[in-house]
Formats: sequence, C-alpha cells, structure tokens
Amino acid sequence: MEYKVKVDNISLPIEGMTCASCVTRVEKSIAKIEGVTDVAVNLATEKATFNIDKSKAGIDEIKKVVEEAGYKIDLSSLDENDNSSNTDEESEKTSAYDLTLKKDFLFALILTIPIFILSMNQMFEGIRALIPFTDFQLNKILLLLTTPVIFVSGKRFYKIFWNNLKHFTADMNSLVAVGTGAAFSFSVLITLFPELILKAGEIPHVYFDTTVVIITLILMGKWLEVRAKTKTGSAVKKLIALKPKTALIKTTDGEKVINVTELKTGNIVIVKPGEKIPADGKIKSGYSTFDEAMLTGESFPVEKTAGGKIFGGTINKSGSFEFEVTAIGKDSVLGKIITLVEEAQGSKAPIQKLADKVAAVFVPIVIVIAVITFIVWIIVGGDEAFTKALINFVAVLIIACPCAMGLATPTALIVGIGKGA
Repeated sequence: MEYKVKVDNISLPIEGMTCASCVTRVEKSIAKIEGVTDVAVNLATEKATFNIDKSKAGIDEIKKVVEEAGYKIDLSSLDENDNSSNTDEESEKTSAYDLTLKKDFLFALILTIPIFILSMNQMFEGIRALIPFTDFQLNKILLLLTTPVIFVSGKRFYKIFWNNLKHFTADMNSLVAVGTGAAFSFSVLITLFPELILKAGEIPHVYFDTTVVIITLILMGKWLEVRAKTKTGSAVKKLIALKPKTALIKTTDGEKVINVTELKTGNIVIVKPGEKIPADGKIKSGYSTFDEAMLTGESFPVEKTAGGKIFGGTINKSGSFEFEVTAIGKDSVLGKIITLVEEAQGSKAPIQKLADKVAAVFVPIVIVIAVITFIVWIIVGGDEAFTKALINFVAVLIIACPCAMGLATPTALIVGIGKGA
C-alpha cells in the first residue's frame, strides 16, 4: 500500500528507540535508500525527519528498512490533514508508555527493598541475628523475590537485547541485559546447585540484590526521562489548543455544526462573539474586532470588515460575521507555525550529531572492555577469581550505559524551542 504525501519533507514517529545507538542505526537504515536525503532522527521527540524524492523511493520502502533494523515506524500521520489528531494520538501513546513504565518501576521497587534488606543479612552480623534463616534458605527466598523483577519489570531489556542480537547490533539495553543476566544466572547457579561452586565449605556470595537494584534504578531513570520528554513536547500541544474543536458552517439546508477537521476550503463559516476562529479565511459579510495576540503579540484588538483576512486560532471579540475558508490544517498560518516548531525540535545541532557518533561506537567498545576486564580478573583474581571477574564485568557494563549522552542535547534544544514557541 502506497501513501501519498503533499510535500517531500516528511517527519514520522519511530517506536522502539532507547538510546543514541538506536538513533544512528535508524538514520543509517533510512539514508541508504536512493532518493532519501537529509535524514535526522531525534531521540527526544522519537521522530525521523527526511527529504524524499517520490519518483525514486516510496514510503513503504522506508518502513521496510526501519522494521528490518528492529524498530517500528508510524505512517498514520501521512493520512492526516490536521495536526491535532496526530498529536492527540502521540499523547495517548506517551501516556500509556509512561503508565506502563511507572508500574514496572514501582513493582521492581517494592520487591527490591526486601531483597536489599535480606541481602544485608549476609554482610553484617547484627542483621544476621535478626533474620532466622540459613544461607541456603535465604538464597532461595532471594531467588523467589528476584525472579518477578527479572521477568516482569526487566523483560523490556531482554526483549530488546534479543531483537538486537538477531540484527547483530547492540545498544544500552544490551549492556543492562548482559550485566544483570550474568549476575542473575551466577546467583541462580549458586542457589540451586551450591555443590558445584562450594569453596572450603562456604557458599559464595549471591548477587540478586545487585541485579534488582540495577534494573530498578534504570527503570526509574527511564520513567523520569519519559516525564521530561512529555513536558518538553507541551509547546506544540498548547499551539494546537488555540484552535476550536467545532465550527458552525452554512449549508443549503441551513446551519450545521461540524468537527473542525471536516472543514474544507470554500466552506462558509458563521462566527459569533467570543468564539475562536476555526481556520484561515476572508470575511464575506459582517464586522468585528479580533484578538490576534497569539500571532502578533499585540494586545489591542484589530478591526476588520468584509474582505479582511482572518486567521485560525485568533479570537472574535464583539461582532458576528461570516467568512469563507481559504486555508485549513497544515496550510493555515497556525498550522505552519506548528510545523516549523516540530521541524525545529526534530533538527540536530552540530554537538548533538557528535554525541550520536560517539554513542554509536561506545556500546561495542564497552562490551569489548568488559570482556577484557573479565578475562584479566580470571587470570589475576586468585582464589575467588570468577566472583571478582563477574563483579567487575557487570560494573563496567552498567556504569558505562550511555543513556544521557544521546538524550541531554536534544532535550535541552526542545525545552528552548518550546519556550520560544
């Protein structure tokens, strides 16, 4: 199915991106298509903006390469004539994702607290006296409490890691999945088969607490990140809110109230005192004053009569009049302002491009360093070489997560542009 678009510059939502490595992968996938130029993918807005020569490439081709890279692209916006429905859908998706993330974080936090307290039993004699369990029993309790955190709250990391593995790629989620997965697997082995790793009659320390704390903290970071991105996107929502939801049009059968998205150029619209103008147009009959502060910043009302141009989103102050619609949706002045703001938010500053390039090679380098760290500690670690090697292997992977590297610059730009809008 081919999608028709009116302009060559297109901006489409991308689902599934989590870090700067994802940004680079999507950009490279789209840029390799002949006829597509100026590709810019923004992690904060989760959108891909590009110019396309429709005689050389189709939207379906772009959708195919994005999905092959392990992500989803939303083409529904190409069928929309108005900005508002598009943004409403995006807000609903963001709210649903925010709610899911919050639930996963709170679920992990509720289980992490007792896991952390019970783990202290193995480190401090004072706490050990308060908990009437042997190390064998305690490890089994910790396993029961940790498993839901891994397979409920933490499953997002492992699903993305598996998809990346199928495409021979890696990102921040790969670091989290490998690190926590290694710590959890080692701890499960000690808990279920202690005789395999028993040393001098003592059970080695388990790392269930390390696993759940890492997952909980990263989920908290992701939740705060989503909330920050939601706030930065409020500029466009406020601009769209300037337009009314309905319009009163004149038909052969009389007057009729319709949704503003159903307006067409040439429609005759009736506007009464105090109402917002639903679209750009030219006054056919009547007289009124208009509050155009949202466009010009001028606080004094502007007088207009028949033949005068009016703009969607402005407010009719006093009189009643009829006007003919000349521009709707993205072709209206307000629509163009919204488009400019969205394009500005989707663009990249030079420093942001540099951050994306660094983050793209950062993940594979970190994995190599973590493996080298593991091997070195196996060689020089002494009696507890494997335990020390595992701890340092996990530490390198988790501490090096480059989440902020790909998010800080675009978020700062969006906040600034939002304030300007």
